[in-house]
Amino acid sequence: MDIFLTVVNIVVLLVLLGVLYYMQKKHVSFSKRVFTGLGLGVLFGIILQLIYEPTSDVVVQSNDWFSLIGSGYVKLLQMIVMPLVFISIISAFTRLKKASNIGKISGLVIGTLLITTAISAGIGIAAAVGFDLKAIDITSGDAEALRGQQLEETLTTVESTTIPQKVLEFLPANPFSDLTGARPTSTIAVVIFAAFVGVALLGIKRKNPEQAAFFEKIVDSVYTVIMRIVTLVLRLTPYGILALMAKTMAGSNLDAIVKLGKFVIASYVALIAMFIVHLIILAALKLSPAKYVKKVLPVLSFAFTSRTSAGTLPLNIDAQKSKLGVSEAIANFSASFGVSIGQNGCAGIYPAMVAVMIAPTVGIDPLSPSFIISLILVVMLSSFGVAGVGGGATFATLIVLSTLNMPVALAGLLISVEPLIDMGRTALNVSGSMVSGVVASKALGELDKDTYNKDIDLNSPSSSTAV
Repeated sequence: MDIFLTVVNIVVLLVLLGVLYYMQKKHVSFSKRVFTGLGLGVLFGIILQLIYEPTSDVVVQSNDWFSLIGSGYVKLLQMIVMPLVFISIISAFTRLKKASNIGKISGLVIGTLLITTAISAGIGIAAAVGFDLKAIDITSGDAEALRGQQLEETLTTVESTTIPQKVLEFLPANPFSDLTGARPTSTIAVVIFAAFVGVALLGIKRKNPEQAAFFEKIVDSVYTVIMRIVTLVLRLTPYGILALMAKTMAGSNLDAIVKLGKFVIASYVALIAMFIVHLIILAALKLSPAKYVKKVLPVLSFAFTSRTSAGTLPLNIDAQKSKLGVSEAIANFSASFGVSIGQNGCAGIYPAMVAVMIAPTVGIDPLSPSFIISLILVVMLSSFGVAGVGGGATFATLIVLSTLNMPVALAGLLISVEPLIDMGRTALNVSGSMVSGVVASKALGELDKDTYNKDIDLNSPSSSTAV
C-alpha cells in the first residue's frame, strides 16, 4: 500500500511540473513561474503533511524521489558556482577602464560589504534582545540533537586552527582543487586566484598587448559559454523550487516551526530593517530607493526562492549593469565578492542573533558593551569566505561561536526553520552586494544616473528577468 501511495505522490508532482512547463510554453514571465512553483510546492507539501506523518514511510519514500528534481537542481547550481565566480572576476579585469582603479574598486566594494555586515550584526543583536530570544527556551528533538552533534564534530577542525592559520586557509595552495569546492573557504580562494590572473593580464597588456588581446578574447568566449550554461540551469528553477518546497514542507515538523515562530518573526524583522538600511544608504547618495526596489525586485525574488547567492550571480550582474547603471567591471567585482565576503544576512544577522541567544547559557550578559563590540567585530571578520550556496550561514555561525568560546551544539536547535529563514537571508545578501556595486560606482564617478533613473515596465519580458 505504501508503494502505491508513493507512486500517487510522484504522479501528482509530475502533474504539477507539467503545469509549470505549460506556463513556460505560454511564455509566462520567469518570476511568475518561480513563485507559482513555490506556491504549488508549499501547498502540495502541506497536503502531504496533513495526510501523513512527516516520518512515515510514504513521505520518506516520496521525498527520496522528489530529491531527484530538488536536490538535483541544487547540485547543478553548485556545479556552476566556482566557474562562474572565477570567470566573472577575470572578466572584470578585462573590462576595467583604468588599471589604477583596481585597488579603489576592491576597497570600496569590500569596505561597503564589511561595514553593512557590521551594521547587520548590530541589527541582529537588537532583534534577538528585543524579542527576548533565548536558546534555553527552545525544545530539542532528535533532529536538533543530531544537528548539534554534527556541528560539534565540525568545531573540532575549526578550533584546531589559530587565527593566522585561518587566514592562510583563504590562500589557494591548489586552485584546481578549490575550483571543485573542496574546502569551506574555496570560494574566497578562487576569488584570490582569479584576481592574480587578472593582475597578471594587466601586466601583459602593457608589455605584450597582442597576447593580452588574444587572452581577453578567450576569456570573453569562456564567459559567454559559462553564462549560457547558467541560463540553462536557471531555466530549471521553477521545477527545482517546486520539488524542494514540497519535500521541505512534507518532511517538516510543523509543531517545531510553530514553537520557533518568534525566532522566525524576529529574523524577518531584522532582515527587513537591514534592507531599509540599504535604501537609506542609496538615499544618502541622492539615489531613489523606490527605483532601486522596483528594478532589483525580480533579482531578489529569484534569490529568495532559490536560496543561492551564487546562483543569482548572473542576474545580479545584469541588473547592476542594465538597470542600475553600474559599470560592467564594478558589477562583476561587487557581485562576485558578494558571494563570499560580507553577506549581510548569512554572515551578519544570523550569527549575531544565535550568539545573543546562546550567551545567557554560558553566563554572558548579551547587553554588555564589551560583548556587543567583540561580537560585531568577530562577525565582520568571520564574514570572509562564506559559501554562496547553502550552509554559508551555518559555517559563519560556527566560526563566530567558536571564536567567542560558546557551545555550537545549541545552534542546531534552529534546524527546523533554517530553510524558511534562509530565503530572506539570501535575498538580503544579494541586495548587499548590489548596493556595494552602486556605492563603488557612484564614488568613482562611473554610475550612469540616466540608466538608474530610467523607468521600467515590470510587465515587459526584459524587466521580469526572463530566463
